[in-house]
Amino acid sequence: MENTLFSLSEGIRRCTACPLWKKRFLAVPGEGPENAKIMFVGEAPGAEEDKQGVPFVGPAGKFLNQLLEKNGIQRKDVFLTGAVKCHPEKNRFPSQEELDTCRELWLKKQIEAVNPPLIVILGAAALSSLLGEKEVGKWRGKIVEKDGRSYFITYHPSAGRRFPKIRKMMEEDFVMVKKLGKK
Repeated sequence: MENTLFSLSEGIRRCTACPLWKKRFLAVPGEGPENAKIMFVGEAPGAEEDKQGVPFVGPAGKFLNQLLEKNGIQRKDVFLTGAVKCHPEKNRFPSQEELDTCRELWLKKQIEAVNPPLIVILGAAALSSLLGEKEVGKWRGKIVEKDGRSYFITYHPSAGRRFPKIRKMMEEDFVMVKKLGKK
C-alpha cells in the first residue's frame, strides 16, 4: 500500500511502538502539503503540541513563525514535523531508541511521501535522527547531501528563543533557507 501523508498520520496517531505513547495526550504527525518544497524536522512535541496535536504551536513555534514570516515563507507551504511524534515527559530529550523507532516507522516514510527538495534540520534530536551527528554547532549553516537528499542544519527554535547569539544565527540561517527553498 502506498504511504500517503493521511495514512501515515493515521498510523502515527495509533502508534504504540515505543513507551512515549503511554503518556501522550495526542500524537503529532506533522502538517503541511504533500508537495512542500521545504520540510522542517524539529525535536519532539512540547506540552502545547501534545494538547493540540499540531506541530510548532507553543513558544518555539511562535518564534519559528516569526522566522518564516520575516523571510516570506508561508507556513502553509512547508511541511513541519518532529523527529519523534509524541511528547516526552518533562520535555526531556528523546532517547536514541525513541528517535530510531520513529525514524524507521514514520519519519523516513513522511520524507518519501513529501519528497521535498530541502529538509531543514532544527536542532540536535533531528540531527541525530537524520544524519547520526550530535553537535549542531559543528554542522549549523551547512548543507549535507545524503541518500539523494539535501539537508540544511540549524538550531531548534527553542534555543533561538532563549539565547540571543543563537537567535542571530538562526535569523541568518533562515535567509539561506529562503534562498535554498527557491531552487
